[in-house]
Amino acid sequence: MREILGRRRRRLSQRKGGGPELISAALTFATQWRWPVLPGVAADPQGHSRCGCPDPECTVPGAHPFEPGLLAATADERMVRWWWTNRPTAPIILATGGTAPCAVSLPALPAARALAALDRKGMRLGPVVATPARWSILVRPYSMEQLGELLYAQDFVPGSLRFHGEGGYLALPPSETGLGTIRWERAPLPGSASPWVPDVEAVVDAVVEALTRTGVSAPEL
Repeated sequence: MREILGRRRRRLSQRKGGGPELISAALTFATQWRWPVLPGVAADPQGHSRCGCPDPECTVPGAHPFEPGLLAATADERMVRWWWTNRPTAPIILATGGTAPCAVSLPALPAARALAALDRKGMRLGPVVATPARWSILVRPYSMEQLGELLYAQDFVPGSLRFHGEGGYLALPPSETGLGTIRWERAPLPGSASPWVPDVEAVVDAVVEALTRTGVSAPEL
């Protein structure tokens, strides 16, 4: 049954186009940067804003793993090449934590204001991943204990913040998902062996301060 479903997914993907750009990006993440990745579930061909997974109320349509599951994420070149040869339009999903970056994300509009505030302070940022709705700042891997202590030390933590740590995932450019096009708001520097990313402490402190100063405390979107 899985083989039949795989062939069906491939035919759907071929009708929608795509291929070289996604497989090239996936191989860069895996083989050059050593980030474990895997293909995301396809969007529903009957409605791109819906997900192809069994959950009719999926909140991240097309932007999460399904088959295989997150534990299958790998940096192995042969596996990554096989996946995107067979699923040429599959979104690229990063398994955050471990050897890969984690991320702090927030809604797009306050994120733009926060990044502008960080730039004015002269804070160095690494890559920033953007969807039409949310931006995600990549940071060094952190533990749940470390994050808990960091948040406990804050006087106020906006409910719009999300954290993608160990056991989490994040769709990477140039994926197309039900959330829209995934792009780089701040692209990695070309030619780097692996993109530099800041510590989570610096990002959370600065983002919370920027959101507080700009009066942004919207609930999670």
